[in-house]
Amino acid sequence: MVRTNSQRKSNDINYMKKKIFFIIVSVFFFEKSFSENTDIYKKIDLFGEVLEKISKEYVDEVDQSKSMDAAINGLLQSLDPYSAYMTPESFEGMQTETSGKFGGLGIEVGMESGVVKVITPIDNTPASKAGLKAGDYIVKIDGVQVQGKSLMDAVDLMRGLVGSSIEITVRRRGVKKALIFNITREIIQVQSVKSELIDNNIGYIRLTSFNENSSDQIKEKVKKLNKNKNLKGYILDLRNNPGGLLSQAIKISDFFLENGEIVSTKSRQASENRKWFAKKGDLTNGKTLIILINYGSASASEIVAGALKDHKRAILVGENSYGKGSVQSIIPLKNRGAIRLTIAKYYLPSGKSISKVGVTPDIEVVESSEDFKFNSETDNQLNFAIKLLNG
Repeated sequence: MVRTNSQRKSNDINYMKKKIFFIIVSVFFFEKSFSENTDIYKKIDLFGEVLEKISKEYVDEVDQSKSMDAAINGLLQSLDPYSAYMTPESFEGMQTETSGKFGGLGIEVGMESGVVKVITPIDNTPASKAGLKAGDYIVKIDGVQVQGKSLMDAVDLMRGLVGSSIEITVRRRGVKKALIFNITREIIQVQSVKSELIDNNIGYIRLTSFNENSSDQIKEKVKKLNKNKNLKGYILDLRNNPGGLLSQAIKISDFFLENGEIVSTKSRQASENRKWFAKKGDLTNGKTLIILINYGSASASEIVAGALKDHKRAILVGENSYGKGSVQSIIPLKNRGAIRLTIAKYYLPSGKSISKVGVTPDIEVVESSEDFKFNSETDNQLNFAIKLLNG
């Protein structure tokens, strides 16, 4: 039996209807009974009708599978900027990246009002060396308009062979013209902790992400710095740190506290409503602690900075942090893809949420110029912290 094109399209539409029915019902099944969701059935029919109109009337041939991926992603991104759908290819790429070694630009990105936004350029990566900054809005990738695309689509456009180049066009606050950066992709190897002794009396520790062994590295660095008898205090640099593992944020906060709540999470699921408390034993023996933060400090960085500020254990210097106060879980799907879904929100010891507001520094010090570079002569934020400790 030979099927006509219209029959094939009709079958495709019916299949898509069933698929979207399954997706929507799965979302609402645990909240309400089917009898309470008669409107959902109407919406499913409407969705099927829209698909059919697109298939018949749209000017170009449409890939129905990609349309469904976009619909699923649209559903998730309508929830918040951090929930998203990952195709099997994207999920595989993400797993490669979290192993700590991958090819790319070295930036953490998110979505804001449908635009791809740089959360943080990772230290010593092609993106940071080229001059991309936290808060930049990516408008074009190799000349392709990004607005209207999903976050994962934009990430896929940025991926490529190591050694290949890419042109990124961004809009930056306070700059009238679009900025264009030509960046060469490299193997990204993330070393999350660096330390040094400044002026022979200040322990400087820079933490760039919260990886599986970050707390062990911090502990080792603190013990080594503690051997200096002239040590006045510590500077913990969390600028441009996009976050990472909650468990590491809790352990690192605990290193500087004797007791008290560190962070809590609240969710619709009772199992996700939890509180974490510090155990006795401050690794620094109560020495003065200054924490540097900026707009690129997000998630786990904000937990550490916020907890230590609430307990008056640290002085925060720099700029307001990003404001990502939610917990995401990666949930694998049957098609070998996955969804990144927000399952809870963080709350500081004061009971405040950092979502969308971030953590405010005790002393605001804005980056001095376009030539600003971390841990250099142009780093006025670090220089201010050093003077504060020595003063």
